[in-house]
Amino acid sequence: MKRIVKPLIGIFAGLTGAVVVVALFYFAAWAKESTPAINVDKTPIVRDAKAVTSFAPVVKKAAPSVVSIYSTQIIHLRRSRDPFMNDPFFRQFFGDPSGQDNGNQRERTRREESLGSGIIISPDGYILTANHVVEGMDEIQVAIPNGKQVYTAKVVGADPPTDVAVLKIDATGLPAVTLGDSDQLEVGDVVLAIGNPFGVGQSVTMGIVSALGRKIATPDEGYSIQDFIQTDAAINPGNSGGALVDGEGRLIGINTQIKSSSMGNEGIGFAVPINLAHNVMERLISGGKVSRGYIGIHMQDVDADLAQQFNLSSPNGVLVDDVMPGTPAEKAGIKSGDVITEFNGKEVDDGNSLQLLISECAPGSDATVKLIRNGAAKTLTVKLAELPIEATQIKNVQTPPASTNVNALDGVNMSDLDREARLGLKTPDNLQGALVTGVNPNSNAAEAGLQRGDVIVEINRQLVHDAETALKLCQQAKDKRTLVRVWRREGDVDGTRWITVDNTKK
Repeated sequence: MKRIVKPLIGIFAGLTGAVVVVALFYFAAWAKESTPAINVDKTPIVRDAKAVTSFAPVVKKAAPSVVSIYSTQIIHLRRSRDPFMNDPFFRQFFGDPSGQDNGNQRERTRREESLGSGIIISPDGYILTANHVVEGMDEIQVAIPNGKQVYTAKVVGADPPTDVAVLKIDATGLPAVTLGDSDQLEVGDVVLAIGNPFGVGQSVTMGIVSALGRKIATPDEGYSIQDFIQTDAAINPGNSGGALVDGEGRLIGINTQIKSSSMGNEGIGFAVPINLAHNVMERLISGGKVSRGYIGIHMQDVDADLAQQFNLSSPNGVLVDDVMPGTPAEKAGIKSGDVITEFNGKEVDDGNSLQLLISECAPGSDATVKLIRNGAAKTLTVKLAELPIEATQIKNVQTPPASTNVNALDGVNMSDLDREARLGLKTPDNLQGALVTGVNPNSNAAEAGLQRGDVIVEINRQLVHDAETALKLCQQAKDKRTLVRVWRREGDVDGTRWITVDNTKK
């Protein structure tokens, strides 16, 4: 028996070794495909150099990496053979002439094509582009700059909040661009935009960095992560997804959109910074999606009036309106009325910058939050959760303009928050306050942003239990401005916000 077992053990060990070798081979191949070789050069650009007479060397370095993307969406349409059969009344009495439920319909298709650009970021066929260039498309073709090679591309992953997408084509030895460091950009740096505007062929335009950290209002596009580079280098339809490079030919942004009244270049274009796009790209390649951090607060930017009310030295930071129950913020001890000034060692200027910093953190990681509470500085540690889908539909509350009249509640009609009002507004069970039943449109309260249906919950940081309390607290206010906190429901979203009312002018 022993003589039989030993050879079997030897055979098994040999097979096991072979399996391990094969597994390691395939794992190495997979890892190589999943982790593309990307060139990165973060050397600061030389800003004291003399003006050059030609950017041809820079273009020769970067242009071969910029591709044209031709996307096609197939639209399926159904058209009736007999116009009478479009009317349900006639179908009820005459039936379907073909004997089938849809026999009176014939299907036809329409192909809608769009044009964009992309950038080769690795020799083995990974390409960066703008998500809106390929979103919802059925066919994607990539044309290499020499015009002789066209490849069918697949979408590795897409991230609508940053408008970044990663494509893959079956090719090797491609001319990959070198990535720069967008954090080192300064306003006034020379940049070149490379793409295929209007389908005329690869074109290069020159400009400068006009601004950094731009956020564009997108009221109908839901949740977004924005930190745009603004440039006056000409960007037109077809440039989307193309390259914005610095004076050394390094990729520092992905051209994504323009601000224009004519759908053409007017000198205001925007690009996603490459550092942000690189972070998104790595997560898309490794996991096919981007999981973002979440702390669970409703917030608003701090203006000069709020800074004065909260005894802040400057109108920087984010004012916490609400803390969602059971969220990382609540567990860490963040409270309504706190002003967040730093996140993970980086200054917080406004809600957009805080949202960007949180989104770059992995769920489950710890973050250090510095804030000001009642004039005192505090430091808390928050363990981030993963951003839930429903949170992407909630927008930051913008600070309303200050009013210019007298008396905070002048022109406001109020009542106690009774059972009928609670049912109608679907208020939380523990909500206390005074219900606003009417606001004079010419009053200071209306100018400050108070609305019918609001529930006043605090005045000058003191709780409001009912309408009488609200009136007394307002009459007792001695400062030039009154700080009012209200609860409000807007559609399916509810929460609190702060407004300030100027009591000094008529």
